[in-house]
Amino acid sequence: MKTRDLAYVALFAAIIAVLGTLPAIPVGPVPITAQTLGVMLAGAVLGARRGALAVLLFLVLVAVGLPLLAGGRGGLAPFAGPTAGYLLSWPVAALVIGLLTERTWDRYNVLVGTLVNVVGGLAVVYAVGVPVLKVATGLPWAEALWSGAALFVPGDLFKAFVAAAVADVVRRSYPVIERPRRAAGAR
Repeated sequence: MKTRDLAYVALFAAIIAVLGTLPAIPVGPVPITAQTLGVMLAGAVLGARRGALAVLLFLVLVAVGLPLLAGGRGGLAPFAGPTAGYLLSWPVAALVIGLLTERTWDRYNVLVGTLVNVVGGLAVVYAVGVPVLKVATGLPWAEALWSGAALFVPGDLFKAFVAAAVADVVRRSYPVIERPRRAAGAR
């Protein structure tokens, strides 16, 4: 990995941490935070490998005790409670967003980016987070779906749009993900 790649990974881990300084909104066992915006940005701007590494670095820093999660939480406790599935899904979400972004590079715009963030990010986060929330809290499926996904959809759609808009501007002005190379003889 190049020094530049390491700098990008560290920068986006820091961005996710800074987004954790915004106050969390308690709506149940899982608070609404801005940190999923950072996860989406990491995948959309850095690509699959570097985006996932940035989120993994952030989670390692949380696990060793740094209070980087919204509300100043850190250590291993968040990985054993109702938020565990969401946290563990973040690197996978960044990876999937990055893969989809790389595949849609030639036609990437805000609409495509928003769809990538919804499919690659929100679907992954909810698919892992809601079942873990249900197990950790003992909630019935309907309540787990409501308090673990449905309450978050409006804000998460807005974050998906913002991440796509930022990624689109960054991509045009200072592309971090390199353009895919065309096969020899292809037009």
